[in-house]
Amino acid sequence: MSSYFKNRLDQLISEYNSLITRKNEPLPSGNGIFERFRYPVLTRDHVPLFWKYDLNEETNPYLMERLGVNSVFNPGAIELDGKIYLVARVEGYDRKSFFAVAESENGTDNFRFWDYPVIMPETDDPDVNVYDMRLTKHEDGWIYGLFCTERKDPDAPPGDTSSAVAACGIARTRDLKTWERLPDLRTRSPQQRNVVLHPEFVNGKYAFYTRPQDGFIETGTGGGIGWALADDIENASVDEEFLIDCKEYHTIKEVKNGQGPAPIKTEKGWLHIAHGVRNTAAGLRYVIYAFLSDLEHPEIVTHRPGGYLIAPEGEERVGDVSNVVFCNGAVARANGELLIYYASSDTRVHVARTTVDKMLDYVINTPEDPLRSYACVQVRKELIDRNMELIKSGKIKLS
Repeated sequence: MSSYFKNRLDQLISEYNSLITRKNEPLPSGNGIFERFRYPVLTRDHVPLFWKYDLNEETNPYLMERLGVNSVFNPGAIELDGKIYLVARVEGYDRKSFFAVAESENGTDNFRFWDYPVIMPETDDPDVNVYDMRLTKHEDGWIYGLFCTERKDPDAPPGDTSSAVAACGIARTRDLKTWERLPDLRTRSPQQRNVVLHPEFVNGKYAFYTRPQDGFIETGTGGGIGWALADDIENASVDEEFLIDCKEYHTIKEVKNGQGPAPIKTEKGWLHIAHGVRNTAAGLRYVIYAFLSDLEHPEIVTHRPGGYLIAPEGEERVGDVSNVVFCNGAVARANGELLIYYASSDTRVHVARTTVDKMLDYVINTPEDPLRSYACVQVRKELIDRNMELIKSGKIKLS
């Protein structure tokens, strides 16, 4: 082995080991709802060296990357036997995405990818791209992964090499290692993205949170989180979708919105984490928000706190698609801890840590958006009035 090859390999190994053993730490202060952490939990540098480099000096004497990785983001999340597993979207230099499993003992650092990516079977109509898996541990005993499957639009005019058709791919597993691919979800909508499986049967049927849309990017006549029931998961088909959380003018979800991970069952209802998109002069801005739906009727939303839960801050604002945070994975642990995994700017993965109790307090007691500036000021004035009474009474001192 040449000195050049050995020195470069030693350096790569040292940098990699330092990264995957680095201790993460919560950032000070915050908004009282959740805490951010100093470092991302997954990046492209967490990918094993043997996924990217040909380690044979004879065929790669300069130790170049042969199969580069551009980004790691938008993971589904699950807890199994006390460990946290992320099924991340890994995107190569070639723009193709694939799934890969990373595991951690505590869910906040030391994530390590398994030796091989997920080998996701194809359907008879092969996908060009797959991404953004939502994991659901269903009461039927399976772990389901629902993801976006993308194919070139067969009706695109000649020369159009960007038009695509999005659908919901469905796969299931017992161990995250062996996956059985099922037929894609069939709906009446021209396109589907951000589809999530509810973890329990509803009236003996499989329940889906959908996002019907007319085009690959634009929602068109869709525009919201839908609700649909299917008799069977092995050939899932829904005849009717209706919106349970709609996009709304001049809000964080004025352009579109979609369900994040599968909702979390709590004593006060189903806790939902979702994403909302609005337009700005600099392009689309993605944020994360939350809401609560009825325990017996998950399709009925009971609480809608106004505004966003998480928005991109600092370095999170910069990346492949800037000014974006997106969540499709969260884990509620037995001790009440809630880990929310979110990607920033289609580049890296972060974790926000809170508790189910804090999130219930947030969604139930945060005022709903009254949708007009005047009404918003009135809501804020009521808060100020209550606080001024405490200050004047001497119960609270701010100086």
